[in-house]
Amino acid sequence: MQPNPQLLAPMTPADVQSALDRLNTGIQIRFFDNSTATSQQAADNVGCELGQIVKSLAFIIDGKPIVVLASGDQRVDDRKLAEMYSVGRKKVKIASPEECVTIYGYAPGGVPPLPHRTPDMAIYMDDSLQRYAIVYAAGGAHNAIFEIPLVKLAEITGAKFADVARKE
Repeated sequence: MQPNPQLLAPMTPADVQSALDRLNTGIQIRFFDNSTATSQQAADNVGCELGQIVKSLAFIIDGKPIVVLASGDQRVDDRKLAEMYSVGRKKVKIASPEECVTIYGYAPGGVPPLPHRTPDMAIYMDDSLQRYAIVYAAGGAHNAIFEIPLVKLAEITGAKFADVARKE
């Protein structure tokens, strides 16, 4: 039985900071006056390349929630996700705003790579992020970001690298 979304408050940057602290990362979330909800807005605020922004994308594949950590300058290919799960493309859906809060814990535009309301979800990191040693991920709100070495992000999220970017 799904919990009632009206009863669940979104998680916050404090939840993300607590997770980062529990993992002894020494990383602090930065807050901006302007929105960082899109990759371009985040890159403009941080002053980095668009590709260094890590988009945490919430997908539901055949009823299973997953997170895809993708580079800000890439689009995720739903065909590749369908293939990974041996299902048709119609079984791959981006999570609705309500599902983002209920399942993942955050409003769209602020979904971080960790922590999530639903434990033990599969997390995939697009191979294209390996171009960068340092990346910037959402911190749980539309104006919160944290800087992290890519290898550390992979380690603390347990993400598996995969080729999930659309080839343009």
